[in-house]
Amino acid sequence: MIVVMGATGATGSALLTRLIDLGMPCRAVSRNPDRLRATAPANTEIRYADATDPASLRAAFQGATQLFLTMTNGPAQVELETRAIETAVECGIEHVVKLSAPTAAPDSPVAIARWHHSIEQVLRANGITHTLLRPYAFMQKLPLLGPGVAGGVIVGTMGTAACNYIDCRDIADVAAAACTRSEIAGGTYTLTGSRTYSYPQLATLLSAMLETPIRYIDLPPAEFREYLITRSGMPDWLADHVTEIQRLAITRPEHPNDTVAGILGRPPRTMESYLLENLEAFRKS
Repeated sequence: MIVVMGATGATGSALLTRLIDLGMPCRAVSRNPDRLRATAPANTEIRYADATDPASLRAAFQGATQLFLTMTNGPAQVELETRAIETAVECGIEHVVKLSAPTAAPDSPVAIARWHHSIEQVLRANGITHTLLRPYAFMQKLPLLGPGVAGGVIVGTMGTAACNYIDCRDIADVAAAACTRSEIAGGTYTLTGSRTYSYPQLATLLSAMLETPIRYIDLPPAEFREYLITRSGMPDWLADHVTEIQRLAITRPEHPNDTVAGILGRPPRTMESYLLENLEAFRKS
């Protein structure tokens, strides 16, 4: 039995679909089971669980052998994922597949990457077999640019620096491989798409697809952070995170790798195909 946390998210929901297709027994857990029932594939076992409630975690983990662990980033992330890991060990789960960050390190300039490093250390300290997936930017986050694109602009603070992007469905397929193929389990994998894109390049691409001019506006970091808080309604910690990762793309240039192709035996999904599938999201104001 494979328990999937974060089952309502883009990666977790895609993993559920993949595991069901493979005929693997899986259990999806959520703080909102009714919402999950509306989106989960047929034949998915659904349980309530909340990482702030150890008893609910124990009930959700009973009888399982593997756990896919991802949670929404936030200031309580280390505490909550640590509790999930320790409960998994207590319940006899043998393998954790954790969604981490590509720059996870104690000295990372990105706070969330430091949080992920701390959680990775908890896995190591508990001695449980674990697979670490370290994907770069999710294509599924790009529709957050939709309101700006509808107004003809993309706003950022990374100049012409290019970023790695990856489709969450590819991350899910790698996670499924880690759960079902012993030669994949236990590794650490940095995951990217097949090429990088800068915001100016994305503006050009969307301009052609939408048949309307989109331009990129580059702001100084402090102005960009303020823009995220006042115009996008982000909490301070999240505005800090978005600013940090965009600046990191300048100081640590990003390059794609062939990890996804090596594990899955096919190239990763392309940016062009993702945008074409989701073009309506960029027409909404």
